[in-house]
Amino acid sequence: MKKLPIVLLCLSLMIPSLGGFASAQEKAKSATDQKQEQQGDADLAPNAVSAVLIDRDTGTILYEKNGHKALPPASITKVMTMLLIMEALDKGEIKLTDKVRTSEYAASMGGSQIFLEPGEEMSVEDMLKGIALASGNDASVAMAEHIAGTEKAFIDKMNARAKQLGMNDTTFLNTNGLPVSGHVSSAHDIALMSRELLKHEGITKYTGLYQDYLRKNSKKPFWLVNTNRLVRFYTGADGLKTGYTSEAKYCLTATAKRGNMRVIAVVMGAPDSKTRNQEVASMMDYAFNQYDSQPLYKENQVIKTVPIEKGKQETVNIVVPYRFSMLVKKGEKADQYQKEINLKADLKAPITKGVKIGEVLIKKDGKTVSSVDLVAANSVEKAGWWELFKRSTRKMFGG
Repeated sequence: MKKLPIVLLCLSLMIPSLGGFASAQEKAKSATDQKQEQQGDADLAPNAVSAVLIDRDTGTILYEKNGHKALPPASITKVMTMLLIMEALDKGEIKLTDKVRTSEYAASMGGSQIFLEPGEEMSVEDMLKGIALASGNDASVAMAEHIAGTEKAFIDKMNARAKQLGMNDTTFLNTNGLPVSGHVSSAHDIALMSRELLKHEGITKYTGLYQDYLRKNSKKPFWLVNTNRLVRFYTGADGLKTGYTSEAKYCLTATAKRGNMRVIAVVMGAPDSKTRNQEVASMMDYAFNQYDSQPLYKENQVIKTVPIEKGKQETVNIVVPYRFSMLVKKGEKADQYQKEINLKADLKAPITKGVKIGEVLIKKDGKTVSSVDLVAANSVEKAGWWELFKRSTRKMFGG
């Protein structure tokens, strides 16, 4: 189908609203061209092996150091585990109140854990807390088995999802990040999956907690303290996940929101937890000091209503599926940027809800700096011949 340019407008004419969410790969590619200009000579993570700083809404890379270097991610692996849990909740495949039974295998996990016993049952919500706060390896495996039947089947889902997200530096071999040769990711890929996880805004209800309890009313209450100390000490921080093994050293993917702007900072291979936290804080300080986020679209905002040929419905709403904002360097004016909306022409039924119908491009100096997909708000089935006949008759006689 050919694309039809609909409109090109200066952003200064737009009425601000809450933002949406853009396609990760497209923004990462466009941002790479500007990366040197954006990060300048800043050395924000001198002691980390690799690091990436991105704006959540646009995916713009604000700082990068060895971003595609494949390294052991340790417990940051659990970002993908949590993503698949949140997606299963959204699809109705599981509920927060469901009871998850712990297998002997899940209970046998070493490293960080919530000390699940074989046969012990715990709600999905408590398992999620155990993963998000205490980095429970046992809880990760228990949830994997609950969702997919076996850990192996869940790992297959993890790798398939990573491929969909364009995480080309990543191979998952387990659900929790315990050391195994060949289990690798990169700061770039971790930023991508962290960004995807943050589409599920409810996740920060758990990752943003500093402390909580499991088995609170039992004889053996378990005190959870978030391994990510930034949620307590850094203004606006509410996630996401720490990691440490002797091979991986100290790793962290962190997120913070101030005003309309949310950023994601990833460091891998820091020498100790203090340095890791300091460098992540420096990266996020840089983003908040240098940039502003200007909201453009709220989630599911209707952009246009377009006709559908041969559908049971004759039109469909085109929407922005997620928050989307424009990232502007402080001191720049909004009218330096332009918005271009492109929609596919001659749409024909059937149309599936969520299918891409077009895109919004944000441009500066003729170059695309960010974009967001436009999708169908609902499915449209193909009309039967009798309905099409009646419709043609009405049009013929002006009815």
